[in-house]
Amino acid sequence: MKLTLKIWRQKNADTKGKLVDYQIDGIDGDMSFLEMLDVLNGQLINKGEEPVAFDHDCREGICGSCSLFINGEAHGPDRLVTTCQLHMRMFKDGDTIHIEPFRATAFPVIKDLVVDRGSFDRVQHAGGFISVNTSGKTVDANTIPVNKHDADMSFMAATCIGCGACVASCKNSSAMLFVSAKVSQFALLPQGKIEATERVLNMVKQMDEEGFGNCTNTGACEVECPKGISLENIARMNREYLSATFKG
Repeated sequence: MKLTLKIWRQKNADTKGKLVDYQIDGIDGDMSFLEMLDVLNGQLINKGEEPVAFDHDCREGICGSCSLFINGEAHGPDRLVTTCQLHMRMFKDGDTIHIEPFRATAFPVIKDLVVDRGSFDRVQHAGGFISVNTSGKTVDANTIPVNKHDADMSFMAATCIGCGACVASCKNSSAMLFVSAKVSQFALLPQGKIEATERVLNMVKQMDEEGFGNCTNTGACEVECPKGISLENIARMNREYLSATFKG
């Protein structure tokens, strides 16, 4: 395939960025999107030009690093995949592809397509840890009975990889889906009940301090989430938060 790539180039957070056009040829449909960018960067390096900076790590859809906005969609036109799992067969020969970083006040651009998602880390840190009262004797976690439905829902929430697609897809740059998933994975389990009140209050407070927008329930976050995190988690977090404010 021969493609035209319009890629956001920005030297650093303090400089103004712009879309730059690149022509690339010989792209196989079985290549992943990141492999296509590797080919482009190889060509740029050979010409003595600055390669395009983009985040990646596992390239297996687990780490959440490969956060790109492709043709106006987080992680591109496919569903339930990260950018590293997106294959070039989703595009056609001669296509023009716009590639941008995730846009949000809380995700400042570091360089080109790389953004700082440290705000997500700070929200998680605000949630703290789970306390376990061992009373001098360690209790096997497997001996604590957990309702099967609750366990399944907790595991589903825990699949969130913190990529930020929900924020990038939301017209308000809301982080409610991400935060609610992190709240829900503990709120559904007995092990998470001890700090439940403190956890949800602290995480929501930190979310607001980071500059994320408010949720208006358009559902774009759920659609673009590569792990299919459900909006039900937002409803659960709202209930947890309301209950916590009464207890406080």
